[in-house]
Amino acid sequence: MLLAFDVGNTKTAIGLHDGDRWVHTWRVSTRPGRLPDEMAAQLDGLLGLAGCPRDRIRRLAAASVVPAVTGALRTLAEQHFGSRLFVLDHRTAHGITLAVATPEETGPDRIANTIAVHHHYRVDAIVLDAGTALTFDVISAGGEYRGGAIAPGLGISAEALVRRTARLPRIELRPPKRVVGRHTVAALRSGLVLGWTGMVREMVRLLRAEVGGDPLVIATGGGARQVAEWSGVVDRVDERLTLEGVRIAWSRNADGKTATAAT
Repeated sequence: MLLAFDVGNTKTAIGLHDGDRWVHTWRVSTRPGRLPDEMAAQLDGLLGLAGCPRDRIRRLAAASVVPAVTGALRTLAEQHFGSRLFVLDHRTAHGITLAVATPEETGPDRIANTIAVHHHYRVDAIVLDAGTALTFDVISAGGEYRGGAIAPGLGISAEALVRRTARLPRIELRPPKRVVGRHTVAALRSGLVLGWTGMVREMVRLLRAEVGGDPLVIATGGGARQVAEWSGVVDRVDERLTLEGVRIAWSRNADGKTATAAT
């Protein structure tokens, strides 16, 4: 079985794949200082809930935007699973083209999204990956990653506003009933949620206008369902898109036996 990791700045998605399907997926907090032994203990708990003993895991693969966690995962794979960690980056992204000025700077999560979209959809697409940041990935039907845009996620936008002001409270982020807020919480919800989703709609409109055609808009990441429901511009929600890209990339690299050095 394969254990795949999509390591983001705030959350890490973990998926267990048995060769035919995703058996379980989890989301846990990303902690760069966590030791490999601590990671192993956490994974034992998750695998136990899934009824899968550790010795059934044969391969581990990761797309990680946190170098410290990549290194810890490498040690975890070697010491606790007797395997080498497959690391997805621009060097191991087979079957697609990174048609950007600096391929080596392309985020592994965006590479994974491109691989999965090209493999499963084969259409022009815009991927909205809603996590700590909100990324917009522009992908051609031929498997070209053409670039995109990066914006703050809704959560960090709200956190920054609260931290930089003296009297504004933390609030539950959900759409308000009215645009004109009649008290502070309602006003915050209007500005944050409606303003943020307005940005999403406008960015999708601008991207569509620039790339032409009628690209499929896919939402993924921890906030995929929210951004789809609130913005009204998403054609499909695929919460496992990035993990699926990691799995496909792993399968294309010498049956998952090739690993790259952690950076």
